[in-house]
Amino acid sequence: LSAQGKQWRGVWACSTRRKETSSSSSVGGSCGGKHGETWKALAPLQLETPSGQLLSQLLKDHPHLLPAAVDQQLESLIAERDEPPSTTGADPILYRRIAELKAAERRNSVEEIIYALVVQKFMDSGISLISSVSQADPVTGKVDTWPKQDQKLVRVHSPEAFEMIKNHLALVLGNRLPGTNAIAQISKLRVGQVYAASIMYGYFLRRVDQRFQLEKNMNMLPFGLNEESNGGQRLQGRESTRADECEGGYSFPDVTSATMPGSVKTCKLKAYVESFDQDTLQRYATMRSKEGVNLIERHSGALFAKPRIQIASASMAAASDDEMIRLSFSGLTSLVLEAVTVGSFLWDVENYVDYRYHFVTN
Repeated sequence: LSAQGKQWRGVWACSTRRKETSSSSSVGGSCGGKHGETWKALAPLQLETPSGQLLSQLLKDHPHLLPAAVDQQLESLIAERDEPPSTTGADPILYRRIAELKAAERRNSVEEIIYALVVQKFMDSGISLISSVSQADPVTGKVDTWPKQDQKLVRVHSPEAFEMIKNHLALVLGNRLPGTNAIAQISKLRVGQVYAASIMYGYFLRRVDQRFQLEKNMNMLPFGLNEESNGGQRLQGRESTRADECEGGYSFPDVTSATMPGSVKTCKLKAYVESFDQDTLQRYATMRSKEGVNLIERHSGALFAKPRIQIASASMAAASDDEMIRLSFSGLTSLVLEAVTVGSFLWDVENYVDYRYHFVTN
């Protein structure tokens, strides 16, 4: 390892000693509770695996050591996965069960390694993840008490991708302006489902935008995309269908109007997506890994104080006794922008981890 890696080895050794002498419910020593509180300020989801707990501790205390720590964790997982099986004297059924449990543990570790890297990308961008959508302001009753970081979130995306994000916001907000402070009372579960679907949209958007930017730089875009498309009405009419395909067929009756606002802008990236055949579109709109799906559900659930937000459910219907929250439309805008950015970072990190660990299955 580099000098940074050698420094990390010392942190690893110290963390290992603490782990051996602590209870399983804490990261290390008597500071587990304090660590949990500090981590909550960085991200809503508490990491549970040994790898996840170590990386969350490093993000809190030594974030510059995280890349070396991640590489070391992945190397350990690769060595464990590639270790030849030893069935000498073992019951085949018992051995198979043990192997399945170890494989599940590795998947959980990879999942939390990915999450730690997503959190680091937010930190590197100077953006604080919203920690909770449960604590209401005692005066206004609103839950959106977090600082607005919309401009920082916008800068993460290319200009073409941001045009698509504005179209997505128009679908979510309906005819309401993104910056309005008007307050709505909305089902918390429903907003959580919108958030989870927006993460998936951000994942899809980063995926197609990377291909678009590459082909644009190489002058390989399909004919006509170097000029502004004149098919605005056609594209606008298909936007709701496209969003349904990219977000699992969800609709958002609590937070959208029945019609699309007339100001939705056609952009080159949308025209590029329109050029895909159905098979290509379906492939790009599909999450590539179970780990990614689990992270979306767990992160969204932790943010909204739910066990997890199911993104594969057939219906968006909320339970009749679901908690209602007061949320401004500017706050909803911030939530959607953050969710799209989570999805974009998730795509980036998933590629980074898969390049080393090869966990994504085609």
